[in-house]
Amino acid sequence: MPRGQKPAVVPGDPAARVIPRRRVRALCARLRRLGKRIVFTNGCFDILHAGHARYLRSAASLGDVLVVGLNGDVSVRRLKGEGRPIQKAGDRAYLLASLSCVSYVAVFSEDTPASLIRDVMPHVLVKGGDWKGKVIVGADTVRANGGTVKTIRFLPGRSTTSILDRAKGVSRQSAGSSARPTGTSRSPRAS
Repeated sequence: MPRGQKPAVVPGDPAARVIPRRRVRALCARLRRLGKRIVFTNGCFDILHAGHARYLRSAASLGDVLVVGLNGDVSVRRLKGEGRPIQKAGDRAYLLASLSCVSYVAVFSEDTPASLIRDVMPHVLVKGGDWKGKVIVGADTVRANGGTVKTIRFLPGRSTTSILDRAKGVSRQSAGSSARPTGTSRSPRAS
């Protein structure tokens, strides 16, 4: 290493920020005692994309600590259908925890994060703009304890479903083009 140049700082292992469900309540109580403003959001985050990253950065800006509730594999399957999740919960949690804006990730197995929200007791509960005007799970609990509920607009055209649909289309196109024998051409003059 050249003289005077500092070595690159490698962040700690993101796995350390994936919190076992049984430790969430105590961790968040300690954070509140330290005066930290806790923000909570949740989702499946099956294929992490730019829309997720921007949404999570916006959510994190509303407080000091962002806790992300992550639907477990069985929960995702019940909510999204057969073939989902694409990635296992451990991998999805690790990817989320790797984002600098995410403080902690907690996996939950229920279809809704109601119980997890009671354990976190966030100052701010955040959901995507598609929830605006709908009943947001945990909103009553958060508001009853002096917290607020915010919705954040999604980045248009970015969703796991649209990514999977495009990938299926590419896969079908590739399968169709690979059906031609090698060395053949579509041009009628290629004889």
